[in-house]
Amino acid sequence: MNETSSDLLYPRVQAALRTLQLTRMTAELDALTAQAATHNWSALEYLDHKTLDQFDFAFQPSVNERQLRDLASLRFVANAENVLFLGPPGVGKTHLAVSLGMAAVTRGMSVYFSTVADLLEQVARDARADRLSQRMQALCRPQLLILDEMGYFPLDKRAAQFLFQLVSRRYQKGSILLTSNKSYADWGDIFSDSVLASALLDRLLHQAVTLNIRGSS
Repeated sequence: MNETSSDLLYPRVQAALRTLQLTRMTAELDALTAQAATHNWSALEYLDHKTLDQFDFAFQPSVNERQLRDLASLRFVANAENVLFLGPPGVGKTHLAVSLGMAAVTRGMSVYFSTVADLLEQVARDARADRLSQRMQALCRPQLLILDEMGYFPLDKRAAQFLFQLVSRRYQKGSILLTSNKSYADWGDIFSDSVLASALLDRLLHQAVTLNIRGSS
């Protein structure tokens, strides 16, 4: 790809990511482009790596490929059901989550992706600006909300209550796809409130599929 083509492609990719509300990808586009150059990939080739067809099911035999293909039909989104990927870091949870998100985008569904850390940083800023209600409304609109990396750090009271309200507001109305490195038994520690964690899990798991991914990073 020549320099002129790259100059034209870059703003188009940025605009497309913003339109799809893939805020994490937009923020990391420069770093991703540099990594793609190191490996002799184009930026688009790198972004294309997060598809279900490119997931190495042979490397992660604990992942049921037939079940993932069924999830890729996106019936769970049509039925406002949830999907949770649990497992240690590096086993492919984010790859699978993004793959299903991209499948939903190609079907014309609205999707919002964020890490839990990024989301709660935004919530803290919104709280200072008295914009929490607008943030909640924005997160309730997409048909599929993907929350990546739950459990990498404990939540303070405001963050825990916001996530509980978000799950409650989307309950049986919009799908949540969530990844976590913690088992459900450990969620009381994440929320520092076992009662709140239990109430959130009741709503999250009422109509949900859980996939426990084991194996090497």
